[in-house]
Amino acid sequence: MAGATQQLTTSPTIQEEHSNGVAILRLNRPEKLNALNLEMSRALVHAFLRNAEDKSVRSIVITGAGRAFCAGGDLGQIRDARSRHAGKELEGLLHAGKEICLAIASTPKLVLAAVNGPAAGAGMSLALACDLRVAAESASFAQSFTQVGLYPDFGATYFLPRLVGLARASELFYTADTLSAAEARRIGIVCCVTPDDKFEAEALKLAERLAAGPPLAYRDIKHTMIGERRKELEAALDEEIRLQIHCFLSEDCAEGLTAFFEKRKPKFQGR
Repeated sequence: MAGATQQLTTSPTIQEEHSNGVAILRLNRPEKLNALNLEMSRALVHAFLRNAEDKSVRSIVITGAGRAFCAGGDLGQIRDARSRHAGKELEGLLHAGKEICLAIASTPKLVLAAVNGPAAGAGMSLALACDLRVAAESASFAQSFTQVGLYPDFGATYFLPRLVGLARASELFYTADTLSAAEARRIGIVCCVTPDDKFEAEALKLAERLAAGPPLAYRDIKHTMIGERRKELEAALDEEIRLQIHCFLSEDCAEGLTAFFEKRKPKFQGR
């Protein structure tokens, strides 16, 4: 991100930079559109926890390398696991997602999602779990789980209805429609949309503004809005894991994943 002054990368899947009290965590699998795998998810948990303890860090940004924010779970790996009925492998990724959501909710520091491109499935869910979201004009958002017979995860069923209301959240879950950045701004998912060529600079400017703000007031506001509901969030995440594994092991999921890679419409049977 423009203006970053200190490179602290400790994992190949997460680039970490610090600038003026801001920790920038960049998902770094650009060749896979930053699709989430277990290695990246665990590295992201560790990065959040480390920066939550770092007194020099006052705000945290998550963004993506290359042209995407995050395409969601790595469907290639998920398809391979499904072909082997390896539910435990997906369960590991889901538990890492739970840890990410709880780490974001637990840190008193504000976490900004700088959505630089497509955010789909768990990628959109990850953005929803952050305290604020900004988007580039080319960004897009989709709760695309049902396209492959899967259940929303990474906290989507908890955060999305609270941001846009039950009716609109239901529409996005059921249709898996893609939202433009402008539409995401209109319905309250993101707080601002910036031209692509100015996006990184503007996102960093907002993150630095947050870093310069009153940490005690921010901490208490965040605790009131999120922290006091931690048990409710944790229960929702556990339910997502349970239902996601149920859907993952279904024939519909196998068909949805096959159809995705064959670039055709799936034929779901309810099995």
